[in-house]
Amino acid sequence: MTTPPFINHFRQVRASAILRTPLADAAGPAMEAAVRGGFTIIEFTLNTPGALDLIRDFTTRPELTVGAGTVLTAEEAHAAVDAGAKYLVSPVVDEAVIAVAVERNIPMMPGCATPTEMLRAHRLGASLQKLFPQQDPVWVRQTLGPMPFLNIVPTSGVHLNNCAAFLKAGAFAVGFVNTLFDANDLANGTFDRIEERARKMLAEVKRA
Repeated sequence: MTTPPFINHFRQVRASAILRTPLADAAGPAMEAAVRGGFTIIEFTLNTPGALDLIRDFTTRPELTVGAGTVLTAEEAHAAVDAGAKYLVSPVVDEAVIAVAVERNIPMMPGCATPTEMLRAHRLGASLQKLFPQQDPVWVRQTLGPMPFLNIVPTSGVHLNNCAAFLKAGAFAVGFVNTLFDANDLANGTFDRIEERARKMLAEVKRA
């Protein structure tokens, strides 16, 4: 089976920027700041106002790989792919959502809280397994011991000071959420702070 280009790209860069915000006017500028800081794999959660429009906008840029997060239904999965999303993310393991991803040949990353869920997601066809809710690097290392074929991607709780530890423990990649997109910066329009954090986070990932 041919590995999807997204998986190879994610394996190389090992980090994504994940934006969830209720502030419609801040979403685009905030993600632009993350891109200026070096992120090339970005995700808009579908509970962000205007998420599908943002996906359509950012996916026109060939240097970016844009995904849709918080995909909870098959209908949302289809809508996200139609908008141009190149990968799908969910906080849960939902067979119908994963089936859409498989049908449309789009990499899928469902949220998994246990090794059992991760194996189930893998067997259903999910290329990646999102570690959610928060766990620690020891959990990642212990889970990969008997199941090294998993591609575990921690997101919740990943920050500048622990991202390297997750990667060294065997995580496929990491995703930065509110530790990158600080709510105060979005509210105040201090997007330069997001860009600065992005550069520091990616430098730490590279060192790992």
